[in-house]
Amino acid sequence: MLGAIIGDIVGSVYEFDNIKTKDFEHFREDCFFTDDTVMTIATADAIMAGGSREDFKEAYKNWGRKYPHAGYGLRFRNWLNDEDSLPYNSWGNGSAMRVSPVGQLFESMDKVLAYAKITAEVTHNHPEGIKGAQATAAAIFLAKCFKSGNCLKQDEPWDLAELKKIIKKTIEDKMGYDLSATLDEIRPSYRFNESCRDTVPQAVTAFLESTDFEDAIRNAISLGGDSDTLAAITGSIAEAAYGIPEGIAKKALSYLDEPLLEIYLRWNEFIKDKPIK
Repeated sequence: MLGAIIGDIVGSVYEFDNIKTKDFEHFREDCFFTDDTVMTIATADAIMAGGSREDFKEAYKNWGRKYPHAGYGLRFRNWLNDEDSLPYNSWGNGSAMRVSPVGQLFESMDKVLAYAKITAEVTHNHPEGIKGAQATAAAIFLAKCFKSGNCLKQDEPWDLAELKKIIKKTIEDKMGYDLSATLDEIRPSYRFNESCRDTVPQAVTAFLESTDFEDAIRNAISLGGDSDTLAAITGSIAEAAYGIPEGIAKKALSYLDEPLLEIYLRWNEFIKDKPIK
């Protein structure tokens, strides 16, 4: 979850001021958390409350209303203020940016995909919205398996190169995304896009071409586009694969206010020593 938060914070200042280089200041003084962080925290809060469809709906409503100026899209803002709370068939990347706690917690691919679907469809019930959340959560789950070495009962532990091949093949085969383009091929013409279809594959590729956690964040932001959300998705996968350097983690947490930090700390206790099966 922290990987998504870091990507969001670092990318916040570039969302509407895109850069096309990896050479930039990682944490600027004017960085801030956005809706990506708020909704990621909301997902964790909902899981700890029980993880039902109503829990996710209530958490997204409560946290969204607590932070009404976090940068939500128009349709999500309307949903926050709509007492009916009906999903609105969104294919936007909001479903993918907030799903990382699912990939981090659950112990089988089936559960990861099932819960990712639930988190998405309370708002983003378009097939593309669901697919984006599932693809992100699946990549996180596979990266977690790489770190643990046993959640898929591998014959032998994967190395990093093998993990990346498995993630690429899984996302292409199960989700139908095309991951053939390199970052150098994507970057020149890539523009701001809020769809899962044109955010999630690029974010996964940013992880696939990375060498460590910070490099993954730099890859994502260097594409331009919806920088904070791209980096949140990439960062959530990179956290599971690489871990997060202590200095980066500490700096990122300094940007959170007390309510967000409280849920983050409670989530860490919640997932501690959870069995990987």
